[in-house]
Amino acid sequence: MSDELAEVDRATSAEDILAALRSEAGANGFQHQLDPLHSVSFLARGPSLLVTFERTDDTLSLSETGLPIGLDFVEDKNWSLLHFTATSDSWFRSSAVYEFLDEMVDDAFFEDFDRVTFYGSGMGGYAAAAFSVVSPGATIIAISPQATLDVERTEWDDRFPAARRLVFDDRYGYAPDMIEGTGAAYILYDPHARLDAMHASLFRGPNVTRLKCRFLQDHIAWSLNEMGLLHRIIEAAAGGALPPHEFYRLLRARRNHARYLRNMLFHMDDLDDPYLMGLYCAHVLSRMSAPAFRRRLDLAKEALERDGALPDWLASQPETGQSAESAD
Repeated sequence: MSDELAEVDRATSAEDILAALRSEAGANGFQHQLDPLHSVSFLARGPSLLVTFERTDDTLSLSETGLPIGLDFVEDKNWSLLHFTATSDSWFRSSAVYEFLDEMVDDAFFEDFDRVTFYGSGMGGYAAAAFSVVSPGATIIAISPQATLDVERTEWDDRFPAARRLVFDDRYGYAPDMIEGTGAAYILYDPHARLDAMHASLFRGPNVTRLKCRFLQDHIAWSLNEMGLLHRIIEAAAGGALPPHEFYRLLRARRNHARYLRNMLFHMDDLDDPYLMGLYCAHVLSRMSAPAFRRRLDLAKEALERDGALPDWLASQPETGQSAESAD
């Protein structure tokens, strides 16, 4: 990492992000402002290319540095990076972005690399899938991607009303069609996030692997990064070594992740099953001190006792008033 970048404690604005990318690009790379909303930066390093699409707000919130995740691969793995930045919810639907990618194809830019990986989350996940068509055989890692927001195809998704003014039925429009000529496409999503799951179901084909990230909702990328898994998943997928069983083995780390545990707790609330609630809370409390889980456990025990269905193993669980040391 350059001395200039090392002096920055944390990026706090789009300008900081672009300055960091520009500094790392140096004389062998480039940075272009494609239009008022979009820019692209290229950092030339090794024969593996990571192509990333990120909205600046997402970049700033994802990591402690507030910088694009791709910079970690530049520094740690010597990968080259082509990073697209959007300063608004544009879904990268821009003629300037299309024209830039057309030029890259005409120049055989992507053919200069041994392997190419497209990555993005949410809006960036849509773009990673939609624009991957420019590099046949590339790998795609798309987290909670939209297939399209064309109202004729996805009128059921009402989350992004402003995006309905964007054009999704022209070039690079319907992401599931754009991935047909690529290599492996990994679609990460939470099946309990209904609209995300509906979009994920539209990505089909022999090259598509859908990976379920239950109870991480719309914070999958953030949670994977917090658990120290995001880099490992991207690297494994890019190297063709991310079978589902390995992904789910890695995802077991969520058992100690606060967001996952909390979302599971809310799910148990919705199920309204005191026995399952008691079972879950007792399991969590056997590993950590968690007051919210202790309170839910007490309520579950009270409900089961009223019904005369309190099992002995649950009756022996400590009450809230007992010390954390004895309870946990």
